Amino acid sequence: MPNLQLLDLLVRTEELGSLSKAAAAMGLAQPNASRALARFERKIGQPLLARSSSGSKLTSTGALVAGWARPLLAASEEFEAAMASLRKDATDRLQVLASQTIAESYAPAWLARFQACHPQVRVHLEVANSAAIMERILAGDSRLGLVESATIRPGLHTQAIGHDQLILICPPTHPWARRRSPVSLKQLAGTPLVVREEGSGTRQVLELALAQFTAARPALVASSNAAVIGSVSAGAGPAVISRKSAASALTQGIVCAVGVEHSDQLRRTLRAVWASGKAPVGAAAHFVEATRPALPPRPQ
Repeated sequence: MPNLQLLDLLVRTEELGSLSKAAAAMGLAQPNASRALARFERKIGQPLLARSSSGSKLTSTGALVAGWARPLLAASEEFEAAMASLRKDATDRLQVLASQTIAESYAPAWLARFQACHPQVRVHLEVANSAAIMERILAGDSRLGLVESATIRPGLHTQAIGHDQLILICPPTHPWARRRSPVSLKQLAGTPLVVREEGSGTRQVLELALAQFTAARPALVASSNAAVIGSVSAGAGPAVISRKSAASALTQGIVCAVGVEHSDQLRRTLRAVWASGKAPVGAAAHFVEATRPALPPRPQ
């Protein structure tokens, strides 16, 4: 079996259109690279390169071998990164992109438990909405994503790390605050609500739950959970928000929780996400693994 360096040389030759350019990119002498490929061609009994004064082009066999080589090279890079993560010292870092609800209500406890077991790891947490996090990771951001969306973009791999229940809240002066029967999803859809911005996982879950009904225009759009709660308490309208995010306001009596029919449609799974084929390594891998036994049962 050829070594990975030789396969890398073949792939780079196809990409750069020149054996000499591929050799230079890899820090190899062009004559040595040429002899290595010639030996490989003799071994398999078929030409891999069509050489000319204008450069080198892969033959049909060469293109086939290069196609087989790419996943091997990608797996090798992933393996090297994983091995390197085992050698990292106390400067290791866990870099996380977390959606707002997760960052406010869940990540602090998760990260505290993680740091208790890995005190040498420095943690950096940045907050964005779920859609923005997935977009960044698909664009090449290597940080671990923590999202609350009901759907995950193609090209991402996920691991469930928790569950979250959305609830309906209103100010104490709202007629729903004294309501004994739950609000139907149709009634909820027909009511102007205070909602999160486009791209928010909370808003996506709500829109999916109400998708079969004609929805009223939002009473107000807010870009944070705190702004949603503040707007509700000020009388802008009811809202659907994470129970964890509203816990303090409910305890203080600033807002009231209202029952909703089919509230199971307002439950969601919280997930760690990363680009497919780029499994977490180092501190990120340890964090994802540490969340598995802590995953609570889905609410009934």
